[in-house]
Amino acid sequence: MNYNINDLPERTAKPRNSGITMVMDKGLSLRQVEDFIEVAGEHTDIVKLGWATSYVTPNLDKKLAIYADAGIPVYFGGTLFEAFIIRDQFDDYCRILDKYKMQYAEVSDGSIDIEHDIKCEYIRKLSKQVTVISEVGSKDVQKIFAPYKWIKLMNAEIEAGSWKVIAEARESGNVGIYRDSGEVRQGLVDEILTQIPEETIIWEAPQKAQQVWFIKLIGANVSLGNIAPADVIPLETLRLGIRSDTFDHFLTGDIAPKRQWG
Repeated sequence: MNYNINDLPERTAKPRNSGITMVMDKGLSLRQVEDFIEVAGEHTDIVKLGWATSYVTPNLDKKLAIYADAGIPVYFGGTLFEAFIIRDQFDDYCRILDKYKMQYAEVSDGSIDIEHDIKCEYIRKLSKQVTVISEVGSKDVQKIFAPYKWIKLMNAEIEAGSWKVIAEARESGNVGIYRDSGEVRQGLVDEILTQIPEETIIWEAPQKAQQVWFIKLIGANVSLGNIAPADVIPLETLRLGIRSDTFDHFLTGDIAPKRQWG
């Protein structure tokens, strides 16, 4: 950091198991990736190449190399996995992971209907090859899961070998754990946390209000995903309580707001 401020929340250090910031790359150019890393690489834990953008991204090898040189893991979005599965190309998908030296893979079923036992079997198979991040929840706004079902699905996927489970929200933040207005389904989140350890969950939170809500609920080291590249630095200030939205939340009893008069 550039200077000292006393009594800020303590952030976990890289490589983090909690307090993860997962960034969504929806098609950055090579130069934009370099600029992004210069500014926000220190605060970025992992990057997702959104949905199946890796299929059409130019200079994919070069982009991955830039992230790798910066020590930032990258993985392909879960929709790419689904695109292969729906076409009965699982083995081809595994070969793609090897071709691009992927260390992580996302297993999701947000766009396709798949029996959960079969999804968990994919998790088990892939976890022998890579670190699996699985996603729970649908991208269909009409599909609203009851809390007990979220808990059941998350538990099963962790047991099958997922390192983290992602609570679905889309890049827009208006499905899954959120209402179509973007408001958090608070009762759902509270119930999930009664059964699922918070350090195993990455909450998709693309909107600032959602990030603030989870930081106030869980703390500076909540894991958040689908963060836009331009929002990584602002998010880190929210985590540290040096932005107005979380400013008072992290002040201890010994520190009361003071006004200095000249």
